[in-house]
Order: sequence, then structure tokens, then C-alpha cells
Amino acid sequence: MILRRAVQIFGELLITAGIVALLFVAWQLWWTNVESNATQSEAVRDFAREMGGQASPAPGSGAADPVTGTTDHGTPVVSEAPGHGGTIGIMYIPRFGENFARPIVEGTTTDLLDTLGLGHYSETSMPGAVGNFAVAGHRQTHGAVLDNVHALVPGDRIYVQTRDGYYVYVYRNNRIVLPSSVDVLLPVPSQPGVRPTERILSLITCNPRFGSEERFVAYSVLDHWQPASAGPPPEIAAQVTRASGEG
Repeated sequence: MILRRAVQIFGELLITAGIVALLFVAWQLWWTNVESNATQSEAVRDFAREMGGQASPAPGSGAADPVTGTTDHGTPVVSEAPGHGGTIGIMYIPRFGENFARPIVEGTTTDLLDTLGLGHYSETSMPGAVGNFAVAGHRQTHGAVLDNVHALVPGDRIYVQTRDGYYVYVYRNNRIVLPSSVDVLLPVPSQPGVRPTERILSLITCNPRFGSEERFVAYSVLDHWQPASAGPPPEIAAQVTRASGEG
């Protein structure tokens, strides 16, 4: 009887432990996303509303490129980084869906990545600068901001909106590296001592999707920029409007 009772209690404990484990997984994969999505959406709306007066293009300035049709606004403006946790801007990635708009904040500490989504590595360049503008984000939890990073294909555009304007990056390729490979943050990723000539955007997240044994790094290169006074690029104009909560 004693042995049978002990086995019964042990079995009940195992069932309870299993339920707790399932609830924890549900919390990690679902509820953290719900909470973070709400926080990130509010941060995007606040920033977009702050930029609200710049949603429509001003009378033209600069010269249109006869091949691409884009207007040359000269050398991109590069801002100083804000303080830790300050908002740099908003990232739009049409490949991730028409409503994808996520805040970019200064810093990559856990408290920021778990709530606000995309964090800028403070030792790397700012948007539009020559060098490496490197950003980190979760892949499956806390908003899953970079869940679909593997779906990017060469030529996809990634848009970064700041107070100065819009920076249009074109996706090039990706690498999978170990977490210890901090050289991906160099001005020319993985090439120590090389002087940068390109304006690179690196998106860094965990790999595989439900693990963290590796890091997935997606590289894009700046194609062009336009000042805030010129309004958003036409292809994301509707996304910018929706991001402000006005669409």
C-alpha cells in the first residue's frame, strides 16, 4: 500500500510538473508576444505621431535619377545616438507583412529587447552612416520581431524612419554564426581592420527559430535616403499612415 501510494503521488507530481511546463511554454510563446506587441505598437504610434507633420511630401528638391526614378537627396543625414532606451526610429519590412512596423531603440539589454523589440548595438553606426548599423531582436518570444528573417530574399527593401528621414536598405545575404562571433558588429562585418565604404544594416537574431545555439545575421546595404520633409517612400506610405494609428 505504501509503495502504491508513493507511486501515485509521484505520478501526480509528474503530471503537475508537465502542466506547469506547458503553461510556461504557452507564456513564453504566446503571452510575451501579446504584451510586447502592445508595448511596441504604442511606441511606434508615439513616434509616428511625433513625425505626423512630415507624412506628406514637400515640393520637390534634389534631382531624380534617370535610371531608378528615385530622387538624389545627397549624402544621408546621420544623427547622434539617443541615450539608453531612447527611440531612434521605426523599421518597416514589407516582406514581413503590410502592418510590420517596429520601434528601434538604443541599447540591446534584455529589458529593452523583451519589451520594445529592436535594439541598436551602441558600438555600431547609426542609420545612414558609412559602416555597420547593427540591430538585434527576438525571433520567437517578446514580440517575435525577427521571426521571419529567414524569408527575406535578395532585393527586398527594409525601411528605417528616423526624425531626419527615411533610409532605404536593400537586402543582400545572410550568415549563421556562433554567439561568440562578435566580429559581425565590426564596421565591415567579420573583416577586422578593413575600412568601411558601404552603409550596412545588420539584423541579428537567434537561430534556429526555437533555439539560441547560433545567431542569424541578415545583411542589407543602403540604396538611398530621403529627408523627412519629402514624406515617406510611396511604397510604404500606407504603412506609415497605419503606424500612426490614423489609417
